[in-house]
Amino acid sequence: MIVRLMGGLGNQLFQYAAGRRLAYLHQTSLKLDITSFETDTRGREYSLSHFCIQQVFATAEEIAKITGISKKGLARKASRLGQKLKPYYRRSIFSEPHLKPFDPNILKTPKDVYLNGYWQSEKYFVGIQEIIRREFTIRFEQDPQSRQIAEKAANTQSVSIHVRRDDNVWNPASIRTHGTCSLDYYNKCVSLIAEKVANPHFFVFSDDSPWVLKNLRLDYPSTYVTHNYMIRDYEDLRLMSLCKHHIIANSSFSWWAAWLNPNPDKIVLYPRKWFNEANFDTRDLFPEGWIMI
Repeated sequence: MIVRLMGGLGNQLFQYAAGRRLAYLHQTSLKLDITSFETDTRGREYSLSHFCIQQVFATAEEIAKITGISKKGLARKASRLGQKLKPYYRRSIFSEPHLKPFDPNILKTPKDVYLNGYWQSEKYFVGIQEIIRREFTIRFEQDPQSRQIAEKAANTQSVSIHVRRDDNVWNPASIRTHGTCSLDYYNKCVSLIAEKVANPHFFVFSDDSPWVLKNLRLDYPSTYVTHNYMIRDYEDLRLMSLCKHHIIANSSFSWWAAWLNPNPDKIVLYPRKWFNEANFDTRDLFPEGWIMI
């Protein structure tokens, strides 16, 4: 069972979780293909080494064996034809061309399969949630500054706010696909939280701290978490997950921070417009109980 990892940390968590469930169901090993980062034009890197996952990397030979790219000539043509004659979910490469509803046929894939997609729904790893929570813990202790913030989050009615900007404001492809959440969205969320939560304390996280410090000013106790930078995004993910409630961006990163919070009474607010792409179907992206704004 090989899963192709690509994109940022949040995407990689989704991809690993889907592969982990299939490997668990088939009682086989999961291996990670990280070759996409060798040519990633946005500077993305493999980001799961900080977590307690089953970290086994697929070799080039193992990838070639499952995908069939090692075959040549007539053997390669015959392999491709054989794959086309099978139902798509029985082929050696199981692909998700773009975000769409949960596909239950993933449970019918063969034992030896190459997963190529994003798999952005908890339905892809339902049944092994506790395994995922355990493996998505950070392998080492917090630094002193992060520990202080975690203690403050534990002792207040803490609410994480995530503002995702980065390449969504300068990269044309990201702008077309994602875009950013407006200040109006965050103001509405803050007002709703204030109605539902007594004495909220907001913890603000962003990949563009200067912009947030200048533009997102709150009339409530607030802590702006700016010391981890993008190089330690896993620590921001941990801190966000330790908050009691969440205002997330249109971001798989803050989706995971909210999901990893085990608080059964948590309030999670998410934006109505998650993608700019009209053919992306998000109906299975959000867990039951999360509130769309």
